Amino acid sequence: MNNQPHNHSYNHTIADIRLAFFLNLLFSIAEFIGGMYINSVAVLADALHDLGDSISLGLSWYFEKISQKDRNGKYSYGFRRFSLLGAVINAIILVAGSILIVKEAIERLQNPAEPNAQGMAIFALVGIVINSIAAMRMKRGKKMNARVLTWHLLEDVLGWVAVLIVSIVMLFIDLPVLDPILSIGLSVFVLYNVIKNLVASISLFLQAVPAEVDMGEIERRMLRLEKVTDVHHTHVWSLDGEENVLTTHIVLEEGTKSQDIREIKKAIRLIASEFHCGHTTVEFEYLKDDCSMPC
Repeated sequence: MNNQPHNHSYNHTIADIRLAFFLNLLFSIAEFIGGMYINSVAVLADALHDLGDSISLGLSWYFEKISQKDRNGKYSYGFRRFSLLGAVINAIILVAGSILIVKEAIERLQNPAEPNAQGMAIFALVGIVINSIAAMRMKRGKKMNARVLTWHLLEDVLGWVAVLIVSIVMLFIDLPVLDPILSIGLSVFVLYNVIKNLVASISLFLQAVPAEVDMGEIERRMLRLEKVTDVHHTHVWSLDGEENVLTTHIVLEEGTKSQDIREIKKAIRLIASEFHCGHTTVEFEYLKDDCSMPC
């Protein structure tokens, strides 16, 4: 199998995560310093949130690097599922962070803080630019980890858009309550999408059939192949949300020649490739054979 496209995709993903990590880390440090200077609790709260993002991105960077390691005797499929583990951890961190933001926003509804609107606007513009760059780069990734991280960064972009809107309004009208209201709305929106990704990540981690794979269609197409009389024990699961694994048992007509078997294997690999199955294992049987596995 030619792994060059996958390695190219991996290198892009790692480079994107590395860029997002350093952008978030440097900006969170700037937020802590600037937040204290302009006496803005909102900016300090977001600095803490961005620091959490940086830790999450750092973990993702680490797991993505591990996922590129070659397979060995212990991890015969390689380390790509570490990327999926990173997606689960990131989603949990983001859910927890969003809940804390909602909690803080509810408290601010009762006691709104009066921030420095001009300082907020400046930080909001910088935050939108930095997180948008990172989010656009991360959006190129197809793996589950990249999808979760995209929402991670998108939450930051939306959060800074909210801060910008609030700061502009507050330059003309004294309405500090707008900040927590927008924070709650954005956090609920992000929570909804992240929880969906968390459920999908856990499902894939438990080796459920990927959502884009139609098991019935795979078996029907294999069953239509010449010399094939039955198909059973077909299983599909995903290594990392991008590359899938397929195993199946194919029952052949008696007297099927080796050349026919080679053609059938080639056809099955083509079918599997349409469903992003990079690892395909086929066991051939004949009608008289006793399949020891429960059907």
